[in-house]
Amino acid sequence: MISSDIYYNYLQKKYSRKISLGLSRIKIALKKLKNPHLKLNNPINIIGSDGKYSTLLSLKTFLEAEGHKTTSFISPHLYKMETRISLKDKYISLKDIKKYEKKISNLKIKLSLFEVLTLIYILAASKQKKVDYNLVEAGLLFKGDSTRLWKKPFLQICTNINKQHLEWINPKSISEICKQKVGYLSNNSNIYIGKQSAKVQKIIEKILRKNKSRINYSKKWKIINKKNKFYYIDSKNRINIKSKYIKSDGLLDNVGLAIKIALDIGIKKSSIKRSIPKIKFEGRLQYINKGKLKKITNKNEKLLLDGSHSLASATNLYNYLKKVNTPIYGVWGMQKNKMPANFLKKFNGLFKKIITVKIPNEKNALGNLELKKIALKEGYNVETAKNIRESIKMISSKEHKTIVLFGSLYFIGSALKIN
Repeated sequence: MISSDIYYNYLQKKYSRKISLGLSRIKIALKKLKNPHLKLNNPINIIGSDGKYSTLLSLKTFLEAEGHKTTSFISPHLYKMETRISLKDKYISLKDIKKYEKKISNLKIKLSLFEVLTLIYILAASKQKKVDYNLVEAGLLFKGDSTRLWKKPFLQICTNINKQHLEWINPKSISEICKQKVGYLSNNSNIYIGKQSAKVQKIIEKILRKNKSRINYSKKWKIINKKNKFYYIDSKNRINIKSKYIKSDGLLDNVGLAIKIALDIGIKKSSIKRSIPKIKFEGRLQYINKGKLKKITNKNEKLLLDGSHSLASATNLYNYLKKVNTPIYGVWGMQKNKMPANFLKKFNGLFKKIITVKIPNEKNALGNLELKKIALKEGYNVETAKNIRESIKMISSKEHKTIVLFGSLYFIGSALKIN
């Protein structure tokens, strides 16, 4: 039987990843498929540069804690394609992915890989019965993204916006990124804007000035830290964010955004409190306590995975690692278009040593020697490794330390797959 990995590689070859952004192709496909997206009850768009997945998963958890049925679509997957599409209490099967892909292929429309995956989700979700909410994560920007399909979505949520995907826009500015993400939000929805920098917040408010939707800014709630305990606070509520897994400021803000939305749509405070400890974000400040990679390490070593790849997420990771009371060693893999030099500057001499590794099976990945040159310029003690296993073996010793794999969700996905 063909594996999920082999089939995903087949899809990558069959469908272009370079096709221009735009809605014309997917709209033609949907029309030929008899508009299955219109069957989805209460669609929720999640848009932004960072934090889409953690916000989606948090909100999904709160909804399900109160008995609501949901479907969801995320991008990218970390190590298994099926995890992109959740259908109530299970992931889509590889058999169903193949079935829907064949149906889409028979339309004879030139589509991008992301458009095909979006259509597979829509076809699968439209077949589900008694679903209350359908949560859909955008892929690239939003203006021409294949998830911008509903005129009257139930909610549109915008997480943190920062300078990612500059290569796709002109002019290459944060103002244009904001325009492409929030300038095309629906005029017939409830819009929630997550925590932003002061500059981005000002740009967003200007863009949305004429939008007719109800707009909810993050000024109405906050996350506070009292004696190393974190709380969500608004004018009516105070909720303890009690969790072993929610560690960075960015993740706390995303959970806070999901709490605000859940409260506004009627989810009980007790359901939210009960479900917070269960939320785990794979590949986002995730400690590995068992598995093949953990077996390589010494008992004195901690192994941490974080898919941070933007300047904003680098800052979040740095702020967390500053609080770690052991020497920190890095294993770094990254893509070419993610501003690697500026990214590494955010860590400001934090790592005792860095091992550079090329992300496996990723065309856009920087080679380990290219990454080494960047790290050397930043003054790091740096070596290269052929693969993830070798990099950990090179660092591992009896010294008490934290080993961090970072720089790309694709890189972290490869590590989780090995583990």
